[in-house]
Amino acid sequence: MSEHAPMTVDSVRELLEAAGAEVMARSGRSEHYSAPREFSFEVRGVFPNGLSLHVVARQFTYRDPWEASGRVNDLVDASLLREGSYSPLPKGYPFFQGVDEETGLDEEQLREVVECVRGVNPKLYELQKLTGDL
Repeated sequence: MSEHAPMTVDSVRELLEAAGAEVMARSGRSEHYSAPREFSFEVRGVFPNGLSLHVVARQFTYRDPWEASGRVNDLVDASLLREGSYSPLPKGYPFFQGVDEETGLDEEQLREVVECVRGVNPKLYELQKLTGDL
């Protein structure tokens, strides 16, 4: 039995907005028939520090009738964008170290990623370029 809280396009949008991001979102096949079958929703938030977080729920999790009804999204994937392209976080952060995408995030992990990205000082990128760490 899954203990993860289901995520929706609205819940992820609200999470990013509460963290101070400007947010754009769209739903997938449930509302738009022409969307790819595995696509559920995507939400992109741009933070005041210039970093963007792109959250995608690619597949629905089908639960057994006694657990919950219908289709839900327990896990999502998140990508970090800086200046329009994929980017790692500066060294010392627990996420986006050597990977373009954090996959299989539950709601609590997504909250941690959002707080982490929201709090990054963009000057760290310049500092780590100077020291050769980035």
